[in-house]
Amino acid sequence: MLKSIRTALLCATLAGVSFAGHAHAETTLNALFMAQAAYSEADVRAMTEGFTKANPDVKVNLEFVPYEGLHDKTVLAQGSGGGYDVVLFDVIWPAEYATNKVLVDVTDRITDEMKSGVLPGAWTTVEYDGKRYGMPWILDTKYLFYNKEILEKAGIKAPPKTWDELAEQAKVIKDKGLLATPIAWSWSQAEAAICDYTTLVSAYGGKFIDGGKPAFTSGGGLDALNYMVTSYSSGLTNPNSKEFLEEDVRKVFQNGEAAFALNWTYMYNLANDPNESKVAGKVGVVPAPGVAGKSEVSAVNGSMGLGVTSTSKHPDEAWKYIVHMTSQQTQNAYAKLSLPIWASSYEDASVTKGQEELIGAAKRGLAAMYPRPTTPKYQELSTALQQAIQEALLGQASPEDALKTAAENSGL
Repeated sequence: MLKSIRTALLCATLAGVSFAGHAHAETTLNALFMAQAAYSEADVRAMTEGFTKANPDVKVNLEFVPYEGLHDKTVLAQGSGGGYDVVLFDVIWPAEYATNKVLVDVTDRITDEMKSGVLPGAWTTVEYDGKRYGMPWILDTKYLFYNKEILEKAGIKAPPKTWDELAEQAKVIKDKGLLATPIAWSWSQAEAAICDYTTLVSAYGGKFIDGGKPAFTSGGGLDALNYMVTSYSSGLTNPNSKEFLEEDVRKVFQNGEAAFALNWTYMYNLANDPNESKVAGKVGVVPAPGVAGKSEVSAVNGSMGLGVTSTSKHPDEAWKYIVHMTSQQTQNAYAKLSLPIWASSYEDASVTKGQEELIGAAKRGLAAMYPRPTTPKYQELSTALQQAIQEALLGQASPEDALKTAAENSGL
């Protein structure tokens, strides 16, 4: 008899039946996140645990994929009629996601407190055609990180303020035998390269699109690619940069193998962690440089948002989860890897302590964020530009010809 009761209890447990004093219906949300840069997987799990403790009737299944798989995972799940309730999306996707009804318009769900409390520039992350398709979550741009010890050994008094100065300083470091290739970039044939390219396009005052047509084949767009090719062919840039993503750049910099590196916010605290890094305590950070006569600093809008999918069967619970994840309390608690979207957080000592240098760079960099093109054809345009950058770096085509081919294949 006891054996049969135990068997029944075991079967019921495996079937998910609760023997608690009262039963309650449990809602399960499926959420898709990114497994690189910004918040760590452990942080996202901890934030989510905070939500489920406060909402015991909601369970959240988390899935993490590399950034490169985020877009396609979202779209493929949508096409199959389900999958995710909450998805992380890049600032470049709202046009496509709105046009193809991937995300729910949440304009009416956004409170007055959210409207007034979130930094104005952060809202551009989730907007398209006057509507909002989620909450901004990761507020980010790329900064110029530098190794203070190497610059000091080279006799360099201050980090570069222009891209030309960066090349000059890198040459001094190389000529003095301190490092063979002083600069690290993420120029793999992926979106990472477009972020670096956009930073330079912003510095040179270029445009991606003008009047609905490609405008990157001349002016600042061409200047930006010429700079990349010159930096690569001169030997100042690590030759493996053409295969690096952001995590590769972080590892090279943390090993003391780069004097300069362009990367997102998250690298600052990881590179300063003695458990992670050989250069802890020697990490400097400034806004990405400008171009004399054209710009003082440069920056790409690398922000990301959280949205509710149009196929979600639990949109209210999904929104409640997003509100928790993007709340000021949650963001302040995890501000070491991604800076908060909330304006008043920057007066909070718990947020700024130990990262005053980063906050100083952020105040200038975030204000200068330049957008990648807002177009439903973004994926085609990005793919064409990624290929153009690779061909130009490898010497398979001149920067001019590579960009002309990209314009023809951009879908615009």
